[in-house]
Amino acid sequence: MAKPKVLVTWPYLFPEADELLQRETEVTYHKEERPMSRQELMEALSDKEGLLCMLFDKIDGEVLDAGPHLKVVSNLGVGLDNIDIEAATQRGVVITHTPGILTEATADLGWALLMATTRLIPQAHAFTKEGRFIGLRYHIFLGKDLVGKTLGIYGMGRIGTAVARRAKGFNMKIIYHNRRPNPEGERETGARYVSFQELLKESDFLVIVAPLTPETQGRFGSEEFRQMKRDAILINIGRGPIVKEKELVQALKEGLIWGAGLDVYEREPEIEEGLLGLDRVVLSPHIGSATVETRSAMALVAAQDLVRVLKGEKPQHSPNWERKD
Repeated sequence: MAKPKVLVTWPYLFPEADELLQRETEVTYHKEERPMSRQELMEALSDKEGLLCMLFDKIDGEVLDAGPHLKVVSNLGVGLDNIDIEAATQRGVVITHTPGILTEATADLGWALLMATTRLIPQAHAFTKEGRFIGLRYHIFLGKDLVGKTLGIYGMGRIGTAVARRAKGFNMKIIYHNRRPNPEGERETGARYVSFQELLKESDFLVIVAPLTPETQGRFGSEEFRQMKRDAILINIGRGPIVKEKELVQALKEGLIWGAGLDVYEREPEIEEGLLGLDRVVLSPHIGSATVETRSAMALVAAQDLVRVLKGEKPQHSPNWERKD
């Protein structure tokens, strides 16, 4: 029996995932380490039954129509804002993704950004490597204390709860805002649910962990920054378009908030130019889940669910498996 044809939109995954796909499918990989163009993607899908794509691949109705034999689109990531789920459901295409696996790694990265921004670590690192260190000086790279401060979390799901759990070690007061209260997260972390306005006004450190939805898009702009503490620090490990970057740059220049750490961007991979020259900004290239263990596990689950669907079996993680027919 012929193996089902599958497209992977990157030249390689991780060994276990690649071995599984090569064993169970006739897999084709994109040949270059760059996102496939829309035209390339559509042409490559013409005879494929499965697609394993990345978060930067936009999968809408037109792309799905270019793959008339498609049965499954497996997204290598937890977020699904790059995929039109309704369009896929209408065409009988199952969507899968990789939630849960990246929770701890992403929470770690959020804290790494928070601490790097708070203590000006990248700036101090560059200063030292440039040979400018001449001994202890008492008035350079003065950051801020964490212990006893208020951590605000926008989006108290799995990752938000993991971020809050880490704050307990710093004896921080934890507040959060969600679409609805998270009693389980509150019991685990001692966090307190507050209104969005309270979150803005009370947080010393505000970490964005929310998914991108019509309600969260552009949620943080000039009006919100004006309500925050002047010495507050904003961290975004959720989705870039939640923050209006031009307005963030202006807020930082005007001293409305003290600093920011970003791992995701409004028009990714483009970064608002004004962010690049600001002293109290730490930027990372969307590496929230970038550990060997986590990315390997994500790739394996993405490959496993793709193969499961092609065999007619229920995937581990799908937003539309029950509705596909």
